[in-house]
This record gives sequence, structure tokens and C-alpha cells, in this order.
Amino acid sequence: MTVFGPLGPSLAPWLRSFKGFRGLLKSHADWYANLAGYRQMGLKYDDLLIEERPDVERAINRLTPRETYDRSYRFKRASHQSVLHKNLPKDQWITKEEDIRYLRPHVEEVVKEDNERKVWESLAVSRK
Repeated sequence: MTVFGPLGPSLAPWLRSFKGFRGLLKSHADWYANLAGYRQMGLKYDDLLIEERPDVERAINRLTPRETYDRSYRFKRASHQSVLHKNLPKDQWITKEEDIRYLRPHVEEVVKEDNERKVWESLAVSRK
């Protein structure tokens, strides 16, 4: 069972249906997120999305002023830590609970609107 998403076929729904495999996959995902190191620099997962993609760019424009400020602050703080070549102090790391997908709903909404626009633009009007 494959589901076609905006990036092509996905096995994710099928894999999520297996509870034992899901737990194993979740533990590996948490391990990999910690290994990636973005949380130690004070960034969230959605901060890593490529901003040059049109859907992400439009989604960023839909953020509230507070979310935009927080995002800019996280980038500034991570840039500073990168120049210093060290991570933030452990008490300032982003925890797994804080690392929520704040941009994902906006990106999904933009993709849905684009798909709807394609459907409406491709309609052929004919006389009866």
C-alpha cells in the first residue's frame, strides 16, 4: 500500500500500521535527531526546511509575527554558536517536546491550495 504525497509515493502509512516496528523506528528517529545536532544549536526541525522552495517560502509568509520573530531569533542564536564553534549550554537545548512542527501545517495548506488551483485551472468548459 503506497500513498502518493507531494514528493511521490510514501510507505509511511503502511509502516505506521505495525506497532512493534513503529516503536523501533521511533527510537531510531529520536536517536538520529539528537545526532543531527540541530537541537543543540537551538533550532527546531522546521527551521531546517529549504526556504527557496516556493511552498515553504509562502508558508513562512503566513507565520504570525511572534513565530517569525522566534524563528529569526533561533537562526541568529545558531549562527552565533556556529561562529563560536560550540553548542548552546545544555539547559538551552531544544527538547523533543519543544521541537514541534510549527511550519508543517502552513506548508501542507499551501500544497493543498496549489493542487486545488491546478484542478480549477485545468477544467475544460464546454457547451452542451
